[in-house]
Amino acid sequence: MLAAPDSASQPSIVLDQSDGRMRMTSTQDELTLDQVDLFNPDNYVSGMPHDQLTLLRTQAPVFRHPDPGRAEGHWAITRHADVVFVSRNPELFSSERETCFLFDTPEDQMAQQRLMMINMDPPGHTGLRSLVNRGFTPRMIGKLEERIADACDDIVRKAVEQGEGDFVTMCAAELPLVVIAELMGVPQEDRHKLFHWSNLMLSGDDPEVVASPEVQEQTSLEVYAYANELGANKRDCPVDDIVSKLISPDENGHSLTELEFDLFFVLLMVAGNETTRNAISGGIQAFVENPDQWELLKSRPELISSAADEIVRWVTPVVDFRRTTTQDIEIGGVLIPEGEKVIIYYASANRDESVFTDPFTFDITRDPNPHIAFGGGGPHFCLGRHLAKLEIERMLAALITHVDKIEITGPVNRLRSNFINGIKSMPVRLTPAGGS
Repeated sequence: MLAAPDSASQPSIVLDQSDGRMRMTSTQDELTLDQVDLFNPDNYVSGMPHDQLTLLRTQAPVFRHPDPGRAEGHWAITRHADVVFVSRNPELFSSERETCFLFDTPEDQMAQQRLMMINMDPPGHTGLRSLVNRGFTPRMIGKLEERIADACDDIVRKAVEQGEGDFVTMCAAELPLVVIAELMGVPQEDRHKLFHWSNLMLSGDDPEVVASPEVQEQTSLEVYAYANELGANKRDCPVDDIVSKLISPDENGHSLTELEFDLFFVLLMVAGNETTRNAISGGIQAFVENPDQWELLKSRPELISSAADEIVRWVTPVVDFRRTTTQDIEIGGVLIPEGEKVIIYYASANRDESVFTDPFTFDITRDPNPHIAFGGGGPHFCLGRHLAKLEIERMLAALITHVDKIEITGPVNRLRSNFINGIKSMPVRLTPAGGS
């Protein structure tokens, strides 16, 4: 039997958000372990349930959590060190046995789900990822840098001219759509189809976004058909882009099959769109709520890189992922039997008091910043992390160039989801910078 790092005990704390800022305060009985429910999407509508995550980190970092899908519940892992341990040991914690998704996958869909890279374990995952990596080399990403900067400048200029509106649709959603379309060779006029499809496929817990599983299934079929046609066109007329790279043989004669490409297109469309969009939206909300940090960034633009890292830590767009134990394993002094459902909470790990100084302070000068919003290492470490950070950096650069002040003018409408930390809409007023 193997064991993960032991868990240190810490005093009980909760969060005071009464004035819009987060502070940690001591408490004796504000919240108890039997009140914790991280599985219910309702508990994410008003914001990340950091009070519950903090309670688990400090009192029960390896916690037997109730689960509506199984009588025995599942294991919630909330400490930074333990999340990293799970992430880096796929031979102990499988993505393939029961997929990486929180809800149980119907048996008749399991075989297809296991063909998707995110639901694979080594060595199958290793071979597929090596093929996909060809499209994400520094050279391929570097080719996009100027296009991303130009897109950000154009997006922000138009938003400033508009003056008021929904920041998500004006700025945050538009950038990753432009980038994914450029990256995958999708006609720019089709990019809003990607936005619509991505929303429907990842928002099944939000009644405002999707009505039924049937709608999601139909959406998936539409995306597969679109990807299939795109791949066929590139096979007929390859050019110097990522799609052509993915469907062309490598030096060993290997390439993505038609089905592998279709599944990867779906993964990239969702991951590349949702995560960057929500990081940018949540980051700007953090700047509005911490105006000293906005002024600091405007006065010291060299902080853009560290600000992007702090945004990703602060927001943590992907809240959690699932794994399944392949043998009996001990974490933090708790024995988890083989075959158990384990959920690792990146959102909790990125506020771990034992790793981050003042973790509930939004600090764009934070250094070091060992956040794991792109994963805790291991085989599933985010393939597009450099691209995502580049998009955030260039958006910040455009905003501090053209915008003096950002104000939130109404309620921030958040996604009802226990998987994606998302903002559906955020009404803002943009005050132009001098000369903008």
